[in-house]
Amino acid sequence: MSDTMKAVVLTRFGGPDAFEVQSLPIASTGSRQVRVRVHATAINPLDYQIRRGDYADYVTLPAVIGHDVSGVVEAVGADVTEFAPGDEVYYTPKIFGGAGSYAEVHVADVDLVGRKPRNLSHVEAASLTLVGGTVWEALISRAGLRVGETILIHGGAGGVGTIAIQVAKAIGARVITTARTHNNDFVRALGADDVVDYADTDYVDAVNAFTGGQGVDVVFDTIGGDTLARSPLVLAPLGRVVSIVDIATPQNLLEAWGRNASYHFVFTRQNRGKLDELTNLVERGLVRPVIGAVLPLDRLAEGHEVLETGSRRGLRGKVAIDVSGEAETMVPPLAAAE
Repeated sequence: MSDTMKAVVLTRFGGPDAFEVQSLPIASTGSRQVRVRVHATAINPLDYQIRRGDYADYVTLPAVIGHDVSGVVEAVGADVTEFAPGDEVYYTPKIFGGAGSYAEVHVADVDLVGRKPRNLSHVEAASLTLVGGTVWEALISRAGLRVGETILIHGGAGGVGTIAIQVAKAIGARVITTARTHNNDFVRALGADDVVDYADTDYVDAVNAFTGGQGVDVVFDTIGGDTLARSPLVLAPLGRVVSIVDIATPQNLLEAWGRNASYHFVFTRQNRGKLDELTNLVERGLVRPVIGAVLPLDRLAEGHEVLETGSRRGLRGKVAIDVSGEAETMVPPLAAAE
């Protein structure tokens, strides 16, 4: 085996042209680590936020970033008993904790790594790790969503929203989501019970109409803006708001006090346990990744541009990167500017 690998390196903070394809040495494998041949990765909003410099204090350049891996174990450390060479695995690398997944090979702490669902391709599995772990952390670990409750999921057609709808339905919740009209049938097919076109309708009015004024038990915020301040207007008493968005602007939460609301701000923690729970749902046919675009590793910079212009492309779900060269390239066209 070669001691080098192809990687896409972030050389400076900026636009998609800040990436450069380079040959890098492969890191050594520690006693509780595994070395994985990466077959696929994916692009998340976190990735383009890092690329443009939103988290410059946490990233030392040049850097290999990326937060999704699906691949095959090539080697294991001396103290690893959970996996062996040849095992198919998937996981999220430690965020801000070392090299990322935009490369042909990745070395990871074994406690982060889960067995890839048997019924998913590598491209599909890589599209699930970060968003799936985020959804599990938000809806299960933090919000404690239960059977029979009602949840409002903002951005149902997006990478996180598509998984959140499916997980919430698997739990047995009633799902209301926001999406554009052309995505109505799509999000309903994922399991949404009611859909609000956020461009034409005030979601507060629509949700209160859907629930007969009772409100929802959980609001899942994937969009930011004024969602924290407005969420209490659709919450039932003792409702919960879960946000995965960086929010720097102060918001008035007086309405939340009147409803005894609780707020949870989620920065996803990586571990095998959440992946194993997701794998169970996937292998039972209850959750399936949604992929809107697939590109090879050499075109990863274009993948960032595709994700950032997703609303003009009608992008649904994730942008996946086929590192192994086994999948067909798929890129939704950019609509003409109005």
